[in-house]
Amino acid sequence: MSFRDDLLKARSRIAFIVALSLAFPLVLYLDAAPGKIGDPTAPSASNPLSPQPSPPTDYTDQLTNQERRLAISTAIPLRKDQIEWAKIAWRYFENNIDPASGLANATNDYKSTTMWDTGSFLLAVISAQKIGLIDKKTFDRIIEKALSSLAKLPLFDGKLPNKAYNTKTLSMVDYNNHATDKGLGWSALDIARLFIPLTLLKRKYPKHTEAVDRVISGWRIESMLKDGRLYGAVLGEDGKIVITQEGRIGYEEYAAKALIAAGYDAFQAWRTDDYIEFQTVEAIRVPSDSRTVSTHGAQVYTTSEPYILDGLEFGFDTRSRAFSEQIYFAQEERYNNTGIMTAVSEGHVNRKPSFVYSTISGNGNAWAVLTDKGERRDELRFLSTKTVFAYDAIYGTTYTKKMLDFTFALNTPKGGWLEGYYELTKDVNDVETANTNAIILESVAFRSLGPLLHPEP
Repeated sequence: MSFRDDLLKARSRIAFIVALSLAFPLVLYLDAAPGKIGDPTAPSASNPLSPQPSPPTDYTDQLTNQERRLAISTAIPLRKDQIEWAKIAWRYFENNIDPASGLANATNDYKSTTMWDTGSFLLAVISAQKIGLIDKKTFDRIIEKALSSLAKLPLFDGKLPNKAYNTKTLSMVDYNNHATDKGLGWSALDIARLFIPLTLLKRKYPKHTEAVDRVISGWRIESMLKDGRLYGAVLGEDGKIVITQEGRIGYEEYAAKALIAAGYDAFQAWRTDDYIEFQTVEAIRVPSDSRTVSTHGAQVYTTSEPYILDGLEFGFDTRSRAFSEQIYFAQEERYNNTGIMTAVSEGHVNRKPSFVYSTISGNGNAWAVLTDKGERRDELRFLSTKTVFAYDAIYGTTYTKKMLDFTFALNTPKGGWLEGYYELTKDVNDVETANTNAIILESVAFRSLGPLLHPEP
């Protein structure tokens, strides 16, 4: 954004300094070894005298398996077979980066993407470069083209990226990939995920700093972040824009950490003490959210997704590590009780409704598989390939290795990794996606380098 006079320039610099001061506690964490994040005592940007958020607690006194803690895998050189896993994942992006825009399709050969999937794509490129699959020249070329296209995107209501775009034309689209002048709305969670690679690029690849700044210069972040909380937007059937609080347990804190690392005040969203509750699943207490459909109008999904991403990218904090362990233990215990390999998360399916949230606890029900409308589709539960790879990279237990052996066949000779195996029918869920292949690339990079946002060993 350009400024017409020195006053506005000065105000811009002041805002930047304030944002940096708000981010300082988390930045200290990101540049340190894994451990508990410090007390986020920074004031709200909108009200410097407002009550401050409480320090995050790890809730270990309320959890069941804390006498058994899981060690986090240490970084070691990659084996040849692990490099091959990454090469398979990278094939997806070789096949799906649009030559015109430089953006990657969210699903194989379908010219559409979201900001979440674009964040995954950029993290895949960073991971591929870090482990030597692509050289620096190729990396720079891919990143430059992608950032150039992101800077050209039309914004929903002139404020923030739309929920979906055509990867060839860059036009705003609906969920059927039909162009729409008005758009669908924006997702604060999706935009927050995109900020993770953008922050990484600025911190570790300074050559791309100006290009990143051009991407976000026109974004009205204050529209999705108010008093430290996240807000999404939806275009209603009547043509009016509806603004709603966005994010539930796990996803909300993950998105908040991404935004704090980028210099924004998202500390209220990072808290859990205001809405947390626990559900008992397979005799394990797992985190859930008291904001229900009836009270707050949104679905509650406790899935593996935000926790494996937190581990791969941030290296956890004390609280998220404890929660991740409980979620993992519940899935391992289900296997012990039933013999059914269980590693569940959100993901695409090769039949209607195309996308489901396979939960540990969903809307208060153990192992519910839910649509975005909250409809039960438990017959679509599948063993999630990305979740298996991530858990094995992070924890490396006997159970994760057993699941990993079971999923090795889930790829195509000329493509990438597939979504998983359906639990009920044992059929292959043969959708190829950017998110799954990106997380597998991240998991391979984690094995040799540790969390993406940590200093490299």
